[in-house]
Amino acid sequence: MSDDLRIDRVETVLVDIPLRRPHRFARVSMDAQPVLYVFVRTAGGVTGTGEGVVPAGPWWGGESVETMQVIIERYVAPVLLGRRVDGIARLLRDVADVVAANLFAKAAVEVALHDAWARCLGVPVHTLLGGPARTSVPVTWALGAEAAPIVVEEALGKLDAGLHHSFKLKMGAQEPAADVARVEAVAEKLVGVAGVRVDLNARWDRLTSLTHLPRLAEAGVEMVEQPVPGHDVETLAEINAVLPVPVMADESLRTPSDALRIARLRAADILAVKITKCGGLRASVEIAAIGAAGGIPSHGATSIESPIGTAAALHFACAAPGVSWGSELFGPLLMAEEIVVEPLRYADGRLHLPDGPGLGVDLDPDKVRAFRRA
Repeated sequence: MSDDLRIDRVETVLVDIPLRRPHRFARVSMDAQPVLYVFVRTAGGVTGTGEGVVPAGPWWGGESVETMQVIIERYVAPVLLGRRVDGIARLLRDVADVVAANLFAKAAVEVALHDAWARCLGVPVHTLLGGPARTSVPVTWALGAEAAPIVVEEALGKLDAGLHHSFKLKMGAQEPAADVARVEAVAEKLVGVAGVRVDLNARWDRLTSLTHLPRLAEAGVEMVEQPVPGHDVETLAEINAVLPVPVMADESLRTPSDALRIARLRAADILAVKITKCGGLRASVEIAAIGAAGGIPSHGATSIESPIGTAAALHFACAAPGVSWGSELFGPLLMAEEIVVEPLRYADGRLHLPDGPGLGVDLDPDKVRAFRRA
């Protein structure tokens, strides 16, 4: 077994997966999602897969799939080769000695290690995280920053099909007053039949937030995500204190230390935990536990992952008791092509844990070849 668990190969592949429709953020938009797949193979012939992905490029987290590939191939892989796949804590410690930040790249590797180890044991990844606290999570659908008639039509279609019961609108791409009017128009059509949330992607300052956010609450918006820059946690706390609806921290939250600071300042009522931005599954579990200790629920947030990254985030969200404020793990539904052999199961507005060892999903080799970057 010792020899079987030894890592003998680390590989990466870049793919570009087309989307069903363009997805617009506060600063950029995309019609395809670049994804880096990381493969960690053991001497026993077991391969674990991880995913490196950011929402539409380095504007959000400072990393891209291209930077992740360089970091992993040149600096991380040499640390892993010849080591046992079950020594994840020691491996991550040694990786941190040669790579200081790059949490998205580290997350991709860490997930691949967990997938490989779990497959060696014949158990699902959530078993390595303590077992399931739940077997499915609600999924909020993100509507982007398009005009009100477009997002209302899309939301009503999802509602009629019974696919989603809550929706999040991206803001920050327009002048604030116009943006607020757009959301008010959407809320008028949806409030009472579906939950309406907004995400500012850290685009507003203190005064803009305090001026305009109360109008959104009055319109029936049930949650406001990260209105101000990530470093401005004190202002986030001020906004959270005056708004009558919950504030979610996203850009302000990457590490367990960030979670502790947010809890101490009461800077947010909800923690948006992306395993990508937090460096992987284990740090995400720590963050959710810190939130829970402070009475702050966590939300299974997304970087618009493919089914591999989505499955990893789902295992975390189901294993961590503190992830009690649903999820936004809609990434595979936005993609125009299925890249795994057996799709993840979305039903009744929820995403359900897959069966099988490891992540419970397997890439389709033909699809990987089709979308692989030249």
